[in-house]
Amino acid sequence: MDKILYKLDTFEGPLDLLLTLIQKNKVSIYDIPIVEITAQYLEAIEGIEGSNLDNTSEFLVMASHLLYIKSKMLLPKPETDDDEEDPREELQKRLIEYQQFKEASKELRKSEFSTKYMVFRESEKIDFPIPEYDISHTADELIEAFNSIMSRRLRNAKPEKRAFSQIVGREKVSVDDMVEKICKVLKRSKKVRFENLFSSEQSRPEMIATFLAVLEMIRLSRLYANYDEDKKDFILTTRKNSND
Repeated sequence: MDKILYKLDTFEGPLDLLLTLIQKNKVSIYDIPIVEITAQYLEAIEGIEGSNLDNTSEFLVMASHLLYIKSKMLLPKPETDDDEEDPREELQKRLIEYQQFKEASKELRKSEFSTKYMVFRESEKIDFPIPEYDISHTADELIEAFNSIMSRRLRNAKPEKRAFSQIVGREKVSVDDMVEKICKVLKRSKKVRFENLFSSEQSRPEMIATFLAVLEMIRLSRLYANYDEDKKDFILTTRKNSND
């Protein structure tokens, strides 16, 4: 058998050297010729004691492990013990796992070189100036907007419940209930058009209670009204000067 010469500093560790020997001999990891591979491994690490490798002890530990496996395999097997574990099995698992990691690192290295000369621009935070809304509105403007909405909503509305007041009694609507309803709407969306708080399904008392709820929330600074020139309507938000 020709002597195989290797520089140990070219290997990442004893498993790397052992895997190279197996591949060079074109043998299977699942059926390692332990006698031949051990002999080649010992020749490769000959004189390792005098080297300056950081992982010298790892090569020596593997050498002793190979000699142990070799001795186990050379010993005669008891005739009654047919299911004795293969002493190479643990080494095979380590080699297979190492080979998988080595192949994965090669794939990652390809990606490294493919992006080596690419330059990526770091993301920049763009600060958009938020326009200040500093126009003050009077209650009369809201009342005017409310009257306009009410006239449109009631034009095609169904007969109000008060038309049947003699039968079912007068309808009572709580402003607090309308405040809670508006809060639920603003919880789902940060802002809402004033007009969208009213619908043709609402009765006149419900619409009035909704309007009073808006005025009360504005008075308590729980609601802010900004006028949108494009939509010709007030935009209600829970934050002052909110335009997002």
